Formats: sequence, C-alpha cells, structure tokens
Amino acid sequence: MKLLFHCPHGVKLACTWGLCFLLFVCTASSAKAEVVTDETLKKITFDQKLNQQIALELQFRDEQGRIVKLGDYFGKRPVILVLGYYGCPMLCTLVLNGMVEGLQDLKGSVGEQFEVVNVSIDPHETPALASAKKKTYLKRYGRAGAAGGWHFLTGDEASIRQLADEVGYRYAYDEKSRQYAHPSGLVILTPKAKVSHYLLGVNFPGEEMNSALKAAAADKVGSPVQQLLMLCFHYTPITGKYGVLVMTVVRICAFITLLLLSRLIFVTIRKDGAKAGRDLEVPIKTG
Repeated sequence: MKLLFHCPHGVKLACTWGLCFLLFVCTASSAKAEVVTDETLKKITFDQKLNQQIALELQFRDEQGRIVKLGDYFGKRPVILVLGYYGCPMLCTLVLNGMVEGLQDLKGSVGEQFEVVNVSIDPHETPALASAKKKTYLKRYGRAGAAGGWHFLTGDEASIRQLADEVGYRYAYDEKSRQYAHPSGLVILTPKAKVSHYLLGVNFPGEEMNSALKAAAADKVGSPVQQLLMLCFHYTPITGKYGVLVMTVVRICAFITLLLLSRLIFVTIRKDGAKAGRDLEVPIKTG
C-alpha cells in the first residue's frame, strides 16, 4: 500500500496498519446480516502445515480456459502460491498489491527464478475474470517475461478445497454478503511442491521474500510465523458490530499513528524554527 507523502519507516508502518483496518471497517460494515457465525470466523486462519506435500495431480483451468495440473508449475523453481478470489473487494487486493511491491524489490523476476500461482477459492469465477486480473497485475509488476511465470487459475469446489486444506488455508462463504471470509498471506513452496514458508499479512518486504524463496529453492523448510492480520476477521456478522479485540487494535493503531505524526510535525516545526532563527541573526561589527 503506497502512501502519498514521505515519512519515516515507523510512521509509514503505523499508517499502513491503520489504513488496512479502516478499509476493512468500511468494506465489512455494508453487510448487516450474514450467515457466517462467530464460531466459524474463529477458524478463519492459516494452519501452518510446513513440509506438507501438495497434490500435483489437482486440476484447474488457467486464464486461457485450458485444463492444467498443479504439477505443471513445479519441478524447476520455487512457487509463490496466492489463494483468494478475483472478485474480492478488500484483502485479496491488499495481498496482491503488497506482493507486487515486494517482488519489485527483488533482483530475480517472475518466470526466471520463481513462479507465481494465483488460485481462486470461488468455484464460480471464470477464466475470463482470471485473465483480466492477470493483465492488471502484469502491468503493475512491469517486468518483461513475467506472463509465462505468473498463472491465474480457477477450478471446481473439490480441487479448491483440497488445495486449501493441504496448505492450511481456512475460509468460509457468506450467503448474505456473497463474500468470502479468508486469511491474508502467501505460501512459499519448494520445486517439489512442499510447503516451505508462510508470509502472512499484506506487506511482504523484499528481503523476507528473497530469503524465503532462496530457502525454498534449496528444498529447505522454515519455521512457523506469528499471525497478525487474522484480527481482521473478528467482525461480528450477526450483530453487524465489531468485537472488542478488533476495536481495541484499531484504537491502538490510531493512537500510535497520532503520536508518530505529532512527533514528526513537532520535530519538523522545531527544525524550521531553528533555521529561521539562524537566518535572522545579524552579525555585530566591532572596532
């Protein structure tokens, strides 16, 4: 998520988290009554299944409508697996934008050092929608040759569920809002299609991505990571309100952001004032 002004790293980080939560609040508040219960939402997370083998025979359709197998994308390079859905109004866009920003910081490119495989969790989405999404993000990524290494797939319910279960991706569909509740993050797979690393959230620094991809390329498996953005799913669908936990986090993020911005403004004004004072000094001649 890009900010439109220059600010120190701490301010940018606080603002990014604050904007993420505010975006979630604005999006989810439009659904007044939903089918997904609080108990179901508690299970919406990544179960980190490190070293899990992915079924290579699972079939999907690529953005051209051709039947493909997951195994078509493995064997030579590590793979970044992105689960979500192309019509997602919120988290999927944040995840993809964050991933692209991280990828742009890498020396290696999609299709050369690694593959990227997006899989829609919505069995009703079509190859045409996948193709449109691919064009959008290839343009955003901006590197030549990426089209052959970045794949946007759709599939049936059985294949989607099996893949999601294998990587521990828990999600649920809400009939009232016609949206999916799902976690946010990336799964890094080895060339042999084993789960190597999880990168969770919506921001993926280039250094972390590079380290995870190098480890996966060497068939190494990482350690579990702390889950952060799962707080976004503490929205209460029945009452149309937000739980105490998420509201507390929102308030804390807002307070931290305010403190950081206040400090930035104070330091800036102080420096400008000191500079103005020096400019007004008149040298005193003696003798």
